[in-house]
Amino acid sequence: MTLRRTIANCLATLAAGMVFAATLAARPQQTQGPIAPKPGTPVQQAPAGTIRVRVALVTAPVVVIGAKDEPVLDLEQKDFHILDDGKDQTIESFELGGEKLSAVLVFETSSRIAPLLPSVQKAAIVFTQTIVGPSGEAAVLSYDDSIKTLLPFSTDNDKIEKTIANLQPGNSGARLYDALSGAVGLLRDRPSGERRAIVVVGEASDSGSEEKLGRVLREAQLSNIVIYSVGLSPTSAALRAPPSQAGPASATPPGTFGGPSFPGSAQTPTNQQQYGGNIDLLGLAEWAVRNATAVVKDRPLEVAATATGGTYQATFKEHTIDSAVDAIGAELNSQYMLSYRPTGSDSPGYHQIKISVNRPGVKVRTRPGYFLEAK
Repeated sequence: MTLRRTIANCLATLAAGMVFAATLAARPQQTQGPIAPKPGTPVQQAPAGTIRVRVALVTAPVVVIGAKDEPVLDLEQKDFHILDDGKDQTIESFELGGEKLSAVLVFETSSRIAPLLPSVQKAAIVFTQTIVGPSGEAAVLSYDDSIKTLLPFSTDNDKIEKTIANLQPGNSGARLYDALSGAVGLLRDRPSGERRAIVVVGEASDSGSEEKLGRVLREAQLSNIVIYSVGLSPTSAALRAPPSQAGPASATPPGTFGGPSFPGSAQTPTNQQQYGGNIDLLGLAEWAVRNATAVVKDRPLEVAATATGGTYQATFKEHTIDSAVDAIGAELNSQYMLSYRPTGSDSPGYHQIKISVNRPGVKVRTRPGYFLEAK
């Protein structure tokens, strides 16, 4: 009896093993891939300077200006038409302002603009009231020859104002591009449904950055980040500085200019500014993004704003710092946000965005495009 029972048990075990093996054989083979990290394990970041994002959803900020230079706010989704590299796109989402805003406020604190810092500090409440608002959030960065995160993302407007009001002058460096890169990095990880903006307050020059403007703008475009800039004037800072800080004497006699003039015309401050101002900002912005490692020397703050669909506000004659920030806040509240998933145009390289509206006599401004890396 014992022998029979032992044989029966062995046969049952063998049969179960055969069923298990057959079950395994019938299962489809799983694709080999990396093992998912355990919860809490730090995610290894891509090397600095590389594009980490492949475009899935493109968001284009659009401002429509009427004949009297006022924003047009009564357009509907059906009024907009989008081309991506010349191919029609279907608008997936459409809003006028609305979505929560995540902003990084970036301030130059170099010694060159130190005389203007009190004016920036006094504008602290304007940043929170017109840009951050009651439902937004902001982080605060400063830059001279180093980049400092003065405040991580916060919804506490009092903390944001206090951080701005306590900005301290630094040394003579001005790593503008590195500061913009740091701001893009902070915003890239915010929830995808939020609007993302950078507001940089500084002079239109860079000194000592490791990053290149074109590469920073590529990442900003891919992450659907809009850059606004408030230009501080070194000339205005020099006029406010004590005599000992007014800088070196001019290399040319008073009333003359070191650069070339218009042929056949006398050199004056007005025509010299116009002579240096005839730059195709849209073309320069596109060139900078296409040639990511090339050096951009002319008007980088304006190029950054143009490339991402934002605006540049000068503060020497055109605006005070308060009014420049207020103008940016007004635009953020009158911006249409159009999103689409590119179809028929996913090839690597630069993609041009063209947006038009079904209303005559208006001007449409948006970002010119974005750059896709090869897989």
